[in-house]
Amino acid sequence: MEFGLSTHLFVSERLSSHILDQILAAGFHQIEIYAARQHLDYHDKYHVRDVAQWFSDHEVKLHSLHAPLYADFDWGRSGGPPISVAYLQRGRRIQSMDEIKLALEVADVLPFRYLILHLGLANEDYHLEKFDAAFTSIEHLKIFAKERGVRILLENTPNELSAPERLLEFIGYTRMEDLRICFDTGHAHMGGGVRPAFQILRDRIVSTHVHDNRREKDDHLMPFDGEIDWEQTIRDFRAVEGQFPIFFELQYYGPEISGLSRLRGVIDRIESIR
Repeated sequence: MEFGLSTHLFVSERLSSHILDQILAAGFHQIEIYAARQHLDYHDKYHVRDVAQWFSDHEVKLHSLHAPLYADFDWGRSGGPPISVAYLQRGRRIQSMDEIKLALEVADVLPFRYLILHLGLANEDYHLEKFDAAFTSIEHLKIFAKERGVRILLENTPNELSAPERLLEFIGYTRMEDLRICFDTGHAHMGGGVRPAFQILRDRIVSTHVHDNRREKDDHLMPFDGEIDWEQTIRDFRAVEGQFPIFFELQYYGPEISGLSRLRGVIDRIESIR
């Protein structure tokens, strides 16, 4: 199995060569960058160029970029609206698309393969009109992304709009048959369960976000620290091994709980599962 790391683990810090050096020293050559402006300020061309230089110097390719969820530096605490491609209000939807396009422009100096995109906001309810709004947005963003060699992946998230069965319904409704999935274990666990979600989406999965929780909230814990059945999950993953890497998307709770040094043991446990 191939393993990678999302910089979500360091999302409260400005992304720097020091952070990237730590990731590389821990043995990760596949990296996903989380496009939050307090972390990667994709508005700042000098910051983007500094990060791109590190990847060039170390001959490491960027696997993916997680699309921004907010346009500010503090996760929306400043009062700005969250980013969503499914807003029914056209003005908000255009603002969100413009922000995502700024993140996509990172690929002009730092090429990456996938943009990970949420369909709607946390706990958002389902309405067919939101499918229409998201279709308009994604159709536009796909063209913008393709010009930069980037493919958009939809992520299963804890809302009615992007539950696993809804994602397949969206793809069928819009006839965007080329859309693929970033499968999030923690989000699946908070919904109908990891295994049912995986069975629904497995044929479209090309990347992952792997983390654990106790179903009460999106904790982004290390695997085996929550309640996911990892033996079954890894066996299911192995059934389609080679199609996608295992990307850890963790939250920082201190070095003893979520430090990079613990990940080696987690990987060993995962690799021991047959």
